[in-house]
Amino acid sequence: MIIWTVSNQKGGVGKTTTAVSLGGLLAEQGKRVLLLDLDPQGSMTSYFRFNPDGIEHSVYSLFEARANASRVESLEALLHPTGISGLTLMPASTAMATLDRQLGARDGMGLVIRHALQRLEGQFDHVLMDCPPMLGMLMVNALAACQHLLIPVQTEFLTLKGLERMLRTLQMIGHARGDVLRYTVIPTFFDRRTRASLHALRVLRDQHSDHLWARVIPVDTQFREASRAGVPINTHNPEARGTEAYASLLRWLSSTAVSLPEAVSQ
Repeated sequence: MIIWTVSNQKGGVGKTTTAVSLGGLLAEQGKRVLLLDLDPQGSMTSYFRFNPDGIEHSVYSLFEARANASRVESLEALLHPTGISGLTLMPASTAMATLDRQLGARDGMGLVIRHALQRLEGQFDHVLMDCPPMLGMLMVNALAACQHLLIPVQTEFLTLKGLERMLRTLQMIGHARGDVLRYTVIPTFFDRRTRASLHALRVLRDQHSDHLWARVIPVDTQFREASRAGVPINTHNPEARGTEAYASLLRWLSSTAVSLPEAVSQ
């Protein structure tokens, strides 16, 4: 099972779009894909027309059970169909925003997601996790569970600061994991007509070339239209520029993918 986390400590850079777009393309290839929404704002959950304010069975259930020294007996209750063949969602609940305050000091809370995914081994080929834009229990869980971190970075000056914060977090998590987590920086919202995009891309290439995907995700109104329809962009418009860009990214990622690391003892 291949597990990717999509994260950046800056909002509005295309995290949810990246996770949904890659998930949709993988499902189109016949892969069994799980989308995991770890953001209490629930953007991915809302994308597929579920309400994070009122959903009963969500990622929050995993942490609630762990806090009570138990576990969710059947993870199937947390898995929701998206309406796209092969694409399943484990949604977010806004209650997840309270986790750090309620449970942050408890031992073992950083591996809740990793343990849950081990129980789903064999049911899915790929897992993509959408993270909140701040360091906390949910981001730590996502980074502890994945094999490859995808960092969307909007090609605009202020978002470069979020990348620097994310890389410091990655270094800290690497010490805790005892290994180096691979990561790829993905330039998003690129508009070659603007100086801001061109300058930001130049900075990324100068400072992060070793981990930078060679292409870009362009500005494309079809992303907005796909979100409005509640489907991945490849389903909404297979010929869109955004579809082609994410298909290129997926080909590159698939060529470098690794399998699930050894299980953590329960």
